[in-house]
Amino acid sequence: MTLQDNQGRPPADIVAANADKAAHQTGFAGRIRNYFLTGLVLTGPVFITLYLTWSFVTWVDDKVRPLIPEAYRPETYLPVQIPGLGLIIVFLLLTLLGFLTANLVGRKLVEAGETILGQMPFVRAIYKGLKQVFETLFSSNGSSFRKVGLVEFPSPGMWSLVFLSQSASPAIQTRLPGSDEYIAVFMPCTPNPTTGFFFYVQRGEVIELDITADAAASLIMSAGMIQPGNDQQKKLSALADAARTARAARTPTAAPAK
Repeated sequence: MTLQDNQGRPPADIVAANADKAAHQTGFAGRIRNYFLTGLVLTGPVFITLYLTWSFVTWVDDKVRPLIPEAYRPETYLPVQIPGLGLIIVFLLLTLLGFLTANLVGRKLVEAGETILGQMPFVRAIYKGLKQVFETLFSSNGSSFRKVGLVEFPSPGMWSLVFLSQSASPAIQTRLPGSDEYIAVFMPCTPNPTTGFFFYVQRGEVIELDITADAAASLIMSAGMIQPGNDQQKKLSALADAARTARAARTPTAAPAK
């Protein structure tokens, strides 16, 4: 006697039907998961970018709006509040300030203000340091952090991406061992590139790469998942070949036996 279900099917057909049903459910769940992840990848960066931009605009508006007399605010005459007004005002004021300081009178006022700040012991160090950072970052002809390189770190055979800064000043260069030129580099951490290590390294120990700083930042923040360039394998092979060539050049060759 053979077992049958309520529909009169034999056990083999029942097992096959259950397997097909389970496979269909698994396939459906997998498709839903893939669709969800695809939507998350597409909308996540857009949402975060818009959120950060909107947060910055509203933060500037909240700081600048109280300084504007209520009679001159657009929302006084309009039924809605216009976002970005504070950001526009800050942009115009900074542009006007830059225009005024471009003439002789403006330069004299800036020099007088710097002289006053230079007389304050604690404020003097903060102001000079911040001024140098801003002048370096926003200089139109500067090269700081615009070049990317590889440094053998943290141990032999392991290479890390670094951003190249300025050459060591004479006061530092004379204190470093050897006669080779040293360069300041910044090695960011993954996935937060705003933190990392700053150190001096001999220029000959750095392998300069033909990639942009933006591409290097994306590579670091994604932990290697976003590779620079269209041909990823070719880029990776070029990086590996450059590292091997540099290591072979630094390895002393054994003298021939007599």
